[in-house]
Amino acid sequence: MRNERSVSAGMTEPADATLDCRVRGRVQGVGYRYFIAETARVLRLTGWVRNCPDGTVEFHAVGERKALEILEHSALSGPISARVAGVDSTWGKSRTSEKSSGTGFSVR
Repeated sequence: MRNERSVSAGMTEPADATLDCRVRGRVQGVGYRYFIAETARVLRLTGWVRNCPDGTVEFHAVGERKALEILEHSALSGPISARVAGVDSTWGKSRTSEKSSGTGFSVR
């Protein structure tokens, strides 16, 4: 289930945003975290990705909205060995502390 977002007429979205995703399917032990991390680095995003005990993968990314949208779309496919059943996404506004402290994208 994806969270829908809307922008009122005449309003612009902030340049920096956050994206939190939980990815379901066969996504552990198939290089999924490294796929997300490399994609995020190419897009110049900051954040992290990690395996969860329930078999899902979650990630938190910060950066320009367009780049985050590309990452979200990439998360739906993953590497060739993954089988993504779904991606639950939550969008947010980047906080100043996230913008200034971001120095890359880490695999946890």
